[in-house]
Amino acid sequence: MPGRLMPGPLMPGPLMPGPLMPGSLMPGSGGIWLVTPIILPATPEARSWAMPVLPEVATGDAVLVPRGFSTYVGSAGLKGPGPDISVVAADAPCCAAGVFTQSLFAGPSVKLCRRNLEGGSARALVTVSKNANVATGRDGERDAEELVGLTAKAAGCAPQEVLVCSTGVIGRPYPMDLIREHFTGLSIPRSADFQAVARAIMTTDTRPKLASARVGEATVTGVAKGSGMIEPDMATLLAYVFTDAAVPARALAQMWRRAVDVTFNCLSIDTDTSTSDSAIVLASGAAGEVDPEPLELALLGVCRSLTVQLAADGEGATKLLQVDVDGARDTSQARRVAKAIVSSPLVKSAVHGADPNWGRVVMAIGKCWEYPDIDPESVRVSFGGFEVYPRKLALADLDRLAELMRGSTVEVGVSLGIGPAETTAWGCDLSPEYVHINADYTT
Repeated sequence: MPGRLMPGPLMPGPLMPGPLMPGSLMPGSGGIWLVTPIILPATPEARSWAMPVLPEVATGDAVLVPRGFSTYVGSAGLKGPGPDISVVAADAPCCAAGVFTQSLFAGPSVKLCRRNLEGGSARALVTVSKNANVATGRDGERDAEELVGLTAKAAGCAPQEVLVCSTGVIGRPYPMDLIREHFTGLSIPRSADFQAVARAIMTTDTRPKLASARVGEATVTGVAKGSGMIEPDMATLLAYVFTDAAVPARALAQMWRRAVDVTFNCLSIDTDTSTSDSAIVLASGAAGEVDPEPLELALLGVCRSLTVQLAADGEGATKLLQVDVDGARDTSQARRVAKAIVSSPLVKSAVHGADPNWGRVVMAIGKCWEYPDIDPESVRVSFGGFEVYPRKLALADLDRLAELMRGSTVEVGVSLGIGPAETTAWGCDLSPEYVHINADYTT
């Protein structure tokens, strides 16, 4: 695997006051790609870390268009009607960074992205939806290389400047005849429509996910897809963020990783990690330099908004589940507890049925046995801000809680009573529709 072990800690930023631990994969001079999850160290600074105040974020049709990018969306007929090919191309080489799946079955798209990001720059990003091109052997690798070449010709750049992502059914090769025909004579128009890109990358999603924020004269805009096979352990799904801020490649990669770690890495729909998970950021620099701290907060705000949108649109979801954990010893402990709760099928089923069964929450906490300092006598659990443990509940309380849980968002709060660290995780309920979708996915 390309890259080398990081020789020293990454510099702290507004999302993480302490340094990252050595051991993450870093490239040689100039470029960065990262494939391992951040575990925030239990330094005094990390123990007291909390989510900063975020900028206002626009979504849907209100998203802004960063300068220096053009987009293309089309249908190659890969599976039924609708768009299945999208390209985002930059006017000039961009600083770029990516975080990718740790799956042992990572597809050729992921491997190509890792390779082409070694230099810390990119010019175009192509996405094929409805076909993952995973577990397709050498032929799949050659097909991905050919797709990169076709995209480079259409975008007017070199193949090594192209990133490729794929999503859809595993084990089926690209229908290269259709793809070749689609790219014949194709050129990228000098205009940008990120709403169209967000729709084109969808598979089982029911709606597109977009978010954007302003940083001075610069714009940060993101799109994402994903409804199932979501339990990121480094990145998640397909998530792309584009900015026209000018930022060095190394600084961009550090910001990106910190933002991904406290947003996409805190998302779980079904505990299954995809073979194609990719989170990529490109910075065109067309708006000039901006203050790095507000830029990082804008990246975080956009990623957080996309994470919430993804959780709310989980396969079969009828409710958003948000789990807030505070009073933890450190961020790692807080995340472990939050993810244990948000991933529990019993908790998710109770959320679906509006059943205020707090016992399922303490059960999930109890599974975190690697943290013996979690004392049940110190733990507090709440639903929608209403304490359910250790408070004794009356029948009227249960009726009130059931009514709270009938809403579109269910908030579970846990205080561990150990230290000052906190985190938030997102997920959704577990409905019969999830089973129906995945029982018939290829048929």
